[in-house]
Amino acid sequence: MAKDFYSASEAAKTLGISVDTLRRWDRDGRIRTERDSGNRRLVPAAEIARLRGDRREAGLSARNRFAGTVTGVELDGLMARVELVVDDPVRLVAVITREAAEELELRPGMAATAIVKATSVMVQQ
Repeated sequence: MAKDFYSASEAAKTLGISVDTLRRWDRDGRIRTERDSGNRRLVPAAEIARLRGDRREAGLSARNRFAGTVTGVELDGLMARVELVVDDPVRLVAVITREAAEELELRPGMAATAIVKATSVMVQQ
């Protein structure tokens, strides 16, 4: 059963950030949180999904999706090497075009989804 709210530590782990970063994002208004009766931060599941960029492409038939956090982007000529740590935890490396990496504005720390179909791995922001 899916949860409606996550503790600060659960949310930080899911987003691939530290609890201190989550607190800073809350202070800066980058993430919306609520408070429980003990004044502890609770992060709505919808906020986690928003920050992770969880969305599904209409018409895309790929069944294997790996949501994770970008840990590295190396641009080299026409190509880009993108490294993701997915939540399972699994490390996934994809080689995509430089144009695609720039269009997606990939950078370490951001959420992304690896979509595996046949012999190709696509990266979605």
